[in-house]
Parts: sequence; structure tokens; C-alpha cells
Amino acid sequence: MSETPGKQQNTAAFYGQAVASFAVAMAATAIGIYRLSADAWVRGFLAVAVLYLVTSSFTLAKVVRDRQEGAGAPAYPPFEKR
Repeated sequence: MSETPGKQQNTAAFYGQAVASFAVAMAATAIGIYRLSADAWVRGFLAVAVLYLVTSSFTLAKVVRDRQEGAGAPAYPPFEKR
């Protein structure tokens, strides 16, 4: 018996939880940076660093997803040796 892989769909609850978790994490980080007792340039540097980390994370997730969905997608995790 063989199973054909189908496109896996996430539930609305899982999507909502992911969005809410991201929003809470970003809000908590923003509040923490805002309330930090440091100079404005230090808070600005931390804010830019957080934004860079978030955009890099989204880019990495997209690259990994695109590679897995591609025609030549490996059957092993991306960091496993061939």
C-alpha cells in the first residue's frame, strides 16, 4: 500500500495561535526595549537588531519551505548529512 503525499493544511486554530504568539512576543520585546533604562541609541540599536532578526527568520523559513516544496526536495532534514 502506497500513500501519495498531499498538501498538509494547518487548522485555523493553529494559525491563530501562531499569529497571537508572534504578536505577544513582539509586543513584549518592544515594551522591554522601551522600558529599558539605557540611552536612546542603545534602545534604537536593540530595536533594529530585533527587526533584523525577525526579517531574517521569515526569510529563512521561506527558503526552507520553498526547498522542501521544490521538485528536487530531499527526503531528509535540511541539516542532515547526505
